[in-house]
Amino acid sequence: MTRPAVPNYGVSTLADLLPSLGAHLGVPGAADVLGLPDAQRYLLVLIDGLGWHQLNDHADHAPNLTRLAERWITSGVPSTTATSITSIGTGLAPGSHGIAGYSFWYPQARTVLNTLRWPSDLSGLDVQPQLTYFERLAGAGVRTSTIAPAHFAGSGLTTAALRGPSFLPVMDERNKRRRVELAVQACAAGERTLSYFYERQLDHAGHVHGLGSPQWLAELAAADALVGSLRAALPDDVSLVITGDHGMVNVPKDRRLLIEDEPDLMVEVTAFAGEGRFRQLMTPVPDAVASRWQDRLGAGAWVRTRTEAIAEGWFGDVSPRLADRFGDVLVAMADDGAVLSHTLPRELDLVGMHGSLTPAELAVPLLVA
Repeated sequence: MTRPAVPNYGVSTLADLLPSLGAHLGVPGAADVLGLPDAQRYLLVLIDGLGWHQLNDHADHAPNLTRLAERWITSGVPSTTATSITSIGTGLAPGSHGIAGYSFWYPQARTVLNTLRWPSDLSGLDVQPQLTYFERLAGAGVRTSTIAPAHFAGSGLTTAALRGPSFLPVMDERNKRRRVELAVQACAAGERTLSYFYERQLDHAGHVHGLGSPQWLAELAAADALVGSLRAALPDDVSLVITGDHGMVNVPKDRRLLIEDEPDLMVEVTAFAGEGRFRQLMTPVPDAVASRWQDRLGAGAWVRTRTEAIAEGWFGDVSPRLADRFGDVLVAMADDGAVLSHTLPRELDLVGMHGSLTPAELAVPLLVA
């Protein structure tokens, strides 16, 4: 059986990105472990769903990105947006920031917290109270900005992961010209600036239509053109850094396990969280549940108890106060399968998925223009 591709935290992950930029911007104690170019103004572009392997496999559709594609880093675990943007925004590995997945067990409320449908009565600051790296940058006198869809402003996930910057709202994501104008405005806001620019259409196309579909290829080309427009509009002294938050795998219909079809798997499982390619199970008997799931899935999954996953370094250093947010049992898909449920009907329609520890999901480009 293959082994999972565990991230090299502190050396080459998304959590190392802002601290590496901060080293050039005067943040005390920051070190550039990624070897990024020196500048006083940076624009960080996050293309949701842009994986290293997918970019190289479809290089003809992304000439601007491809000519820069000389290196890659990885997301953390799980390889999913909520966890990745929190690692970017805090400079911390998942085990230290506690946003443990798309959905995860939140012990204080005794419930599964869905990070993209954040409850209105729960503050992101309560869930993730540590300083973001944007707040550290502000403390060092760096002007920071976020360019993202307007409805993200003040959301629970934005507060947890990305609080601190001035928020420049995007009212129409298809208005590329206006988005470029906002980026130029953000980069000109001070002598030392770091601005965060979010693009999400590629991920949506992959989920709905599949990796490599005509719709996905069109969005890859559009993201590539957007990067070209940004570089052309920005002053030469602004360093443009581009990355993704995860890659993606197409999951065929016959590779989907529905838990309702195999109820024995859910015996003594008290909560079901995560996503199709990285399920997190809460149970008082983790060893027994893990053994049952591993027997069923065989070489198609890496099944670990929380204790085993932490020992293997899946989440980086794990704070004792956050450990219970991660599943008692983790089911990470090693092939092109997924574990789904009729209780989560939106997931049943997805074609492209992510979350696990395969290179196709973990590896993301690190590009500088």
